[in-house]
Amino acid sequence: MEPRMEKDNRSTVRLGTLCLGLVLLIASLALAVAAGAVHISISDLYQAVTAPGKTENYRIIYTLRMPRAICAGLTGANLALSGCILQGILRNPLADPGIIGISAGAGLAAMALMLIAPSLTALVPFAAFVGAIFAAAVVFFLAWERGVNPLRLVLAGVAVAAFFGGGMTALSVFFSDKIQGTVSWMAGGFAGSSWQHVRMILPYSVLGIVGTLCYYRKLNALQLGDDVAKTLGVHTERTRGLLVALAALLAASAVSVAGLLGFVGLIIPHVMRLVVGSDFEALLPCSALFGAILVVIADVAARTLFSPVEVPVGIFMSFIGAPFFLYLLKRRMRHS
Repeated sequence: MEPRMEKDNRSTVRLGTLCLGLVLLIASLALAVAAGAVHISISDLYQAVTAPGKTENYRIIYTLRMPRAICAGLTGANLALSGCILQGILRNPLADPGIIGISAGAGLAAMALMLIAPSLTALVPFAAFVGAIFAAAVVFFLAWERGVNPLRLVLAGVAVAAFFGGGMTALSVFFSDKIQGTVSWMAGGFAGSSWQHVRMILPYSVLGIVGTLCYYRKLNALQLGDDVAKTLGVHTERTRGLLVALAALLAASAVSVAGLLGFVGLIIPHVMRLVVGSDFEALLPCSALFGAILVVIADVAARTLFSPVEVPVGIFMSFIGAPFFLYLLKRRMRHS
């Protein structure tokens, strides 16, 4: 009787968390559209939705704030899912696309394309994906020692991220006449986000999110160890490779729009695991929802708290994420 009650309570918590996430996401998106130098009331927002083009604030809502809010939401969801996948397949709570170098690889490839061939902006997510896959391959090669060593993975990731960061600095020196447009992008932010950026990130986000949600059973199987997963019919190496590719795709699409926005993939999956448990059936959608909420709210804070100066969202996330990472690292070293 007790195990059944515990299972029912867990299901209730998970369903409640999902419903709360949906409500908070809608509220945060509405706040992102309403808040700013020009305040948009609820009635203005309602009129803009029901009667497009007939309100005074139509251009502000549809041209500036709505695409920016959508980009922020998709970026947060993608980074949280990417971190969730990496933490799952590596069984390491410190795994995150930024910390293990995937975001830096994506950033270098995206920045190189934007500076060298600015007319090919539509290909930025694909270039970022290639860079992310390359960075992941290098990190896994360096971390492999009869399996992936968690501490070696973090150290290899820090080294690879520093290497690719040096590459971005070199590009900024060699293309100093063109770098101005990518400065805010390097810091991580959504200034200047438009419907073009939405079209750029949306197809990759849909592919990555749907693919990840379809693989939750195999992620659960990998948590039991490779031997048990194989007895359940999971081809472990192929599955792990495909999941790394999905994590790289999600991180790359986020980087192509938001730049180097760190720690979302570290914080959200860890917090959601404490709330809903380790079952990826609930953990993946909850991480996506709350990742989107975190980045949307951080973007609102970045452009309103110090108005008229806009602070890059990446700075906000660094102030939140760096202490959290040090806490996790210290806790892991204490229990190792």
